[in-house]
Amino acid sequence: MGAAPYARIVEDVKRRVAEGRLRPGERVPSTRQLARDWGVALATAAKALSVLAQEGVVVAEPRVGTVVAQPRARQGRRDAGRGEVTAPTGGVGERDLARARIVRAAIELADAEGLGAVTMRAVAARLGAATMSLYRHVGGKDDLVMLMVDEVLDRFPLPRQPPDGWRARLEAAARAQWAAYRAHPWMAGVTSLTRPLPSPSLLRHTEWALSALDGTGLDATSRMHVHILLYSYVQGIAANLERETRDRASTGLTGDEWMHGQEDAIAAIAGSGGYPAFAAAVAELGGDFDLDLDVLFEFGLAPLLDGLATVIGEAAGGAGRSGRG
Repeated sequence: MGAAPYARIVEDVKRRVAEGRLRPGERVPSTRQLARDWGVALATAAKALSVLAQEGVVVAEPRVGTVVAQPRARQGRRDAGRGEVTAPTGGVGERDLARARIVRAAIELADAEGLGAVTMRAVAARLGAATMSLYRHVGGKDDLVMLMVDEVLDRFPLPRQPPDGWRARLEAAARAQWAAYRAHPWMAGVTSLTRPLPSPSLLRHTEWALSALDGTGLDATSRMHVHILLYSYVQGIAANLERETRDRASTGLTGDEWMHGQEDAIAAIAGSGGYPAFAAAVAELGGDFDLDLDVLFEFGLAPLLDGLATVIGEAAGGAGRSGRG
């Protein structure tokens, strides 16, 4: 009986590494690419990469992907085997240290391959540990994702001393959130407006925004709407960071390269006569338009705050008139 499909993929990658066709630091084929090349399911390709990670042949690199590990790292992973998740001994809080190590590994995996790649088995493989050993420190994937969100937001803290005025405080919150999404694009796909996570770090942002709006004359519903609107503005743009990372991994094309391949189709639509405003804008741009999400974030933030200033001004005026009445 022949080897299982995933095992054949594992042996092929190991052979290419041994022969120097894949060198340390070079990206190995993605899960999707392996699935296409070998005609197997995504789960089979993912299992092959997981086994390669367990054996220390490959390692996930943030914002790069899965690459061939350095020889020393491979040896260290083999020595570690599939043991327990350990933490430094001799101090209080060893359980917390082990959990922090698990969370960091999960974040690194999500940064490199997206949140979909984060499973208890994949994180254990990255740590060189038995999957079940992780459950001594985290309750499961949902618990792990919550801890990941808290860890990321803690890396981009709100100012220790709040700036003066509601506008400056909301702007500070928006910029902290954008920085977190920018560094960890998968974050935009975790949180939901309609089903928010019971996360202490997310609640700190809610508390910050609502406190900033105290005394503005807005009622509680309006204060919540302002907070959610600002949060959704940042998250809405950031969602495209994660999507671009995922699309680039699956297609091998940058956004610019993909757009270049669509130019003829777009030109045909623009020249059909049914879209004069679009055709005029394209002609004026002369093909020179680069969608930079950082620029877009900056472009929209000030007008959004300007609009909120109008709403808050009207609320304050209404409260004053009501008080005089």
